[in-house]
Amino acid sequence: MSEAAAHEHHHHPALAHHFESLEEQHVASQLAMWVFLATEVLFFGGLFMAYTLYRTLYPEAFAASSHTLNITLGATNTAVLIISSLTMALAVHAAQLGERTKLIVFLVLTMILGSMFLGIKAIEYADKFAEHHIPGQPEFHLEGEPLEITRHAQIFFSLYFVMTGLHALHMIVGLGIMTWMLIWSLNGTVTREYFSPIEIAGLYWHFVDIVWIFLFPLLYLLGRHT
Repeated sequence: MSEAAAHEHHHHPALAHHFESLEEQHVASQLAMWVFLATEVLFFGGLFMAYTLYRTLYPEAFAASSHTLNITLGATNTAVLIISSLTMALAVHAAQLGERTKLIVFLVLTMILGSMFLGIKAIEYADKFAEHHIPGQPEFHLEGEPLEITRHAQIFFSLYFVMTGLHALHMIVGLGIMTWMLIWSLNGTVTREYFSPIEIAGLYWHFVDIVWIFLFPLLYLLGRHT
């Protein structure tokens, strides 16, 4: 171990005892997050596979169901998450430069945008309950559609609630992580030398945003060209 590394190992409070330097700890943390995200890809991949299978079997029911979704709210949420990815990237950049004030501002903006997304999604869910588009409800129906389409539409809405619900759960977890990052930024734990927590949190946030980029066209834009 070099003298500089030894000094860092013994004196930097953020350095875990089993790492020789902050750089080594940073690389290990990045690798761990990428491995975790790979498992998340497999998790959501199963849902996308189920969606593809049932969409192939019942294309008319899926298209009719998709047309009942509020595309304006869905598009708004897409824009909100794209902007939140920008603010998260700016937060990471600020952390790397040691610009604490900017870091705090961008983290707060990211959290506000994430909360906006959840609020809009809650409005959408409330609308689905009001329209009786909850699978399994005796009152479930699609206005103007035959019984067969209505019956298969419940598969679409089952996937809709599972996929968007799990995505919303990941967003809630992301907000919890951002809250912790904000606390660390405020108390000085995150510094120019130790910014890896912000970068790792950013990877998770970007992943959640990317999942929605796939969900939006699959659920909201299906058959809109017809």
